[in-house]
Amino acid sequence: MTDAAAGRRRKAYRRGHRGEWLAAAALMAKGYRILARRYRTKLGEIDLIARRGDLVLIVEVKARRTLVEAMEAIARESEWRIERAADLWLSRQPDYGRLSVRFDMVAVLPWRWPVHVENAFYGRR
Repeated sequence: MTDAAAGRRRKAYRRGHRGEWLAAAALMAKGYRILARRYRTKLGEIDLIARRGDLVLIVEVKARRTLVEAMEAIARESEWRIERAADLWLSRQPDYGRLSVRFDMVAVLPWRWPVHVENAFYGRR
């Protein structure tokens, strides 16, 4: 890998961390508790898992220039990986039976407060 490519990857990694931090702050301001960040399994990764009462949010964070670009950035294959990772996380929760799950997205846009999009995609449930 060239130095330029490594620099771009580092910059993208930092931008991703910053975006996830801003998204978590936006959700906490709405009364959600962040349960996990970058939850990784062999099946996939979830950017944020948040909860308020019995509602669990499985959140994909996208940092893009516009909301449309952020919405289009979630590919169907990504949704499947997120859903499988969510199934695994949920199966490990002692109160699994009473939880409601929603798949949301938070778009981190330049010079704006993050935009929380509810039901950005639907799980197989």
